[in-house]
Amino acid sequence: MRILIVEDEMPAQKRLAKLISEVIPGSEIAGTCTSIESAVAWFHENPMPELIFMDVQLSDGRSFDIFNDVQVTAPVIFITAYDQYAVEAFRVQSIDYILKPITRESLEQAWQKLGEMRRLFSTPPDYREKLQSLEPAGRTYKKRFVIRFGEHIRTIPTEEVAFFHTEHKVNFLTTLEGRKFPIDFNLDQLESTLDPERFFRINRQYIIGIHAIADMRAYTKGRVFIHLQPPAPQETIVSVERSAAFKLWLGQGNPET
Repeated sequence: MRILIVEDEMPAQKRLAKLISEVIPGSEIAGTCTSIESAVAWFHENPMPELIFMDVQLSDGRSFDIFNDVQVTAPVIFITAYDQYAVEAFRVQSIDYILKPITRESLEQAWQKLGEMRRLFSTPPDYREKLQSLEPAGRTYKKRFVIRFGEHIRTIPTEEVAFFHTEHKVNFLTTLEGRKFPIDFNLDQLESTLDPERFFRINRQYIIGIHAIADMRAYTKGRVFIHLQPPAPQETIVSVERSAAFKLWLGQGNPET
């Protein structure tokens, strides 16, 4: 596996190269860069590597700027001493986000995550196309829900739903207007009937609509804290095991709004 390292601190660069040789079998360091300028030049002069380790803060700016000049098609593992860039890393070709100082354990976890993603998706990952290839031809998704409250019955179009959640073993639907209704479907059933471009199950308790995301913040252990609008009754945090797929959904989904 040809690997590119973009890191401006030489001790960190050497340590990372050593850990890579120990953790990733058959790895080859195809190149090392210490700045945005040198990285852009390297990409223009060399074939795309199979994996990239990239420090966020380089000597001449943030490495996210590299993506403005280069179409990076290889998976990227970001490395930084600061966790405020986690959500921004989601929007480019990243598969993981490691905080310094890098340990063998954190590198092994990132390598394992790449392997899991390769089994689920292609590399570079294309979540949207993979979902389409897995669905039967002519597959349709749930368009509306029938809600009963008291003696009244009404229908709610799926596009008006902000999120679904479980609370005290009861399942609820919450609309974009903030109205909450109990429903007969559990989250496992909903997950298989909702359009995966519009809705994503972030943990055991919540399925959220992309149109209901008001803000996102980096959280511990590479997770993401999501602020929904309307607000959810509990904290909405993407679980560790779903964070990689959430990044793909966030970056590749293109729902009509």
